[in-house]
Amino acid sequence: MGVTGPAGPVMDRDEVDRALARLGAEHEAIETSLLALQDHAGRRLLEGAELTGVTRERWASTEASITLLWTYFDAYTDALRSARDIRARRRWSSREDLVELTELLSGESVTVAGSAATANAPAPHGGPGRLSERYSLATLVDRMNELYATSLDMVVAADAVWSALPARIDLLAAELQRTRRLAHSVGVRPGEHPAGDDLERITRTLTKLREQVISDPLAFWQPAEGSSAPGGGRPDTTVYDREARALEDVRREIDAVLTVRQDAEKRIVALRDVLSRADRTLAEARTARGEVLAKIAATEVPVVSGPPTALQEQLATAAEYRRQGQWHRLSPLLESLEQKAEDELLRARESLTAVTAPLAVRAELRGRLDAYKAKVARHGLAEDTLLVERYEKARRMLWSAPCDLRAAEQAVLRYQRAAAELLGGPRVPDQGVPEDDRRGPGA
Repeated sequence: MGVTGPAGPVMDRDEVDRALARLGAEHEAIETSLLALQDHAGRRLLEGAELTGVTRERWASTEASITLLWTYFDAYTDALRSARDIRARRRWSSREDLVELTELLSGESVTVAGSAATANAPAPHGGPGRLSERYSLATLVDRMNELYATSLDMVVAADAVWSALPARIDLLAAELQRTRRLAHSVGVRPGEHPAGDDLERITRTLTKLREQVISDPLAFWQPAEGSSAPGGGRPDTTVYDREARALEDVRREIDAVLTVRQDAEKRIVALRDVLSRADRTLAEARTARGEVLAKIAATEVPVVSGPPTALQEQLATAAEYRRQGQWHRLSPLLESLEQKAEDELLRARESLTAVTAPLAVRAELRGRLDAYKAKVARHGLAEDTLLVERYEKARRMLWSAPCDLRAAEQAVLRYQRAAAELLGGPRVPDQGVPEDDRRGPGA
């Protein structure tokens, strides 16, 4: 919408013609803008909606502004028509015509009824409104520009919210209903599972949000900072985004429960297998402990505990949940059981390792003794008296029951040291060999 220039001295004919052309173009632009505002979808929706809150207050003010806009435009149209009529009297306007035209085009020549002119503003100094207001065409255009911008801003903002949020809320509500049906099929219900409670809360929030958006769209509008353009800003989707994220979290939880329903039997069978392996390993450890106590002397062998009955009871509960289709209860129980079963199998293996450690030490000593005997034989020293004596002594200790591991280890070390000295190799560390046994091959 255009802006006229300031008033000046009496115009000549050319100046009048140029002013009329400019004002005519402005009139056409203003009319086009007003008709577009009148036909705006947002304005029509506002007229027919049951508004509340800030939108109701602003729409009441905007309706008054739009009415005043048309009042101003009608006054502007009448003034322009009068100026055109005066100019059309003569091809060459007289001075009296030019004075009249100058006053009409540049002076405060447009009268607007006081009730209309002050409908959107308080009376000056708090007193009663005046019967009429006089404006220049330039001032009138400025007033129309201002009223048009504020009116359009309100209409565009409301329309933007209505165009964006209700449709998105409806789509999310449809997804919510699908999720509710799926949740119900796997036993996720309000009061029985947190996800069921979340679905109820999301439903209530979306219903309330849609009602608020329809009745008070401006409550969900964020104006753009520093923007003076009508409709500068965006819909506030904070509540919608929060509920969309909450629904996505619930959907992931439902998917996890569905996965449990599909894989429950396989996972329960796998759990039975893991616990069975743990039981067999513990049984093997108990058997090995008896063997160690019988074959190894002077050794502390750790006690082997029995199988955990609590895990078997929980596994039976999981199987019962599966039979009853209580997938929402089965899901966390299976996750907990799988971790506990793996821990139990690890504990059983560690028990077996701890119990059989003395047998492993004895086997290592036997292997070391035989390896040195083979090495000595390769160098032609197999018949050496000292080596034969020490070998036989170590062998008797390692192959007797119960075996004194500490004494057998010292015997093997004595044999190694004697062999190393005869072979000329590096000296074997004493590693606790008694002082009276460190005198060499002639001892």
